[in-house]
Amino acid sequence: MINERIRAKEVRLIDEEGQQLGILSLSKSLDLAAERGLDLVEVAPAANPSVCRIMDYGKYKYQQHKRAQESKKNQRIIHVKEIKLRPKTEEHDFQFKKDHVTKFLLAGNKVKVTVIFRGREMTHYEIGEELLYRMAKEVNKIGIIEQAPKKEGRNMTLLLGAKNPGGKKEKNPN
Repeated sequence: MINERIRAKEVRLIDEEGQQLGILSLSKSLDLAAERGLDLVEVAPAANPSVCRIMDYGKYKYQQHKRAQESKKNQRIIHVKEIKLRPKTEEHDFQFKKDHVTKFLLAGNKVKVTVIFRGREMTHYEIGEELLYRMAKEVNKIGIIEQAPKKEGRNMTLLLGAKNPGGKKEKNPN
């Protein structure tokens, strides 16, 4: 709340330099803010009495907006990519999918490798587990296992994460 929208009768007032001016009536606080050509902004409405600050509200909102933009810019979004295999996936297809997993991990994404079982294949979960561990072993230079293989109905999944997200070079200790 700002200026006339504040409903408290008494407020603890803080000036633009951060100095406490004490507990004053709302009307006196509004007069002080108006004298200085600034706004009265309620910063802690839950306090008793509520805390108000004399500041340029437009400038305050602009600074908040800039801070929010800056923090948004520094965020890294990690996507989970999925690669699907079958227990009878041929060697060439496996290598082709391994290349995709490598590309995703180098980009800093997580990769969910799924083995899909159909029909009688479900009696041989160990084949799917071997396939998943083989995939993890082949990309172990750039990826690590974040979630071990686990069965989920007719599927078995493994979650891989990048060792150094975003493809940043590791520092040489020498």
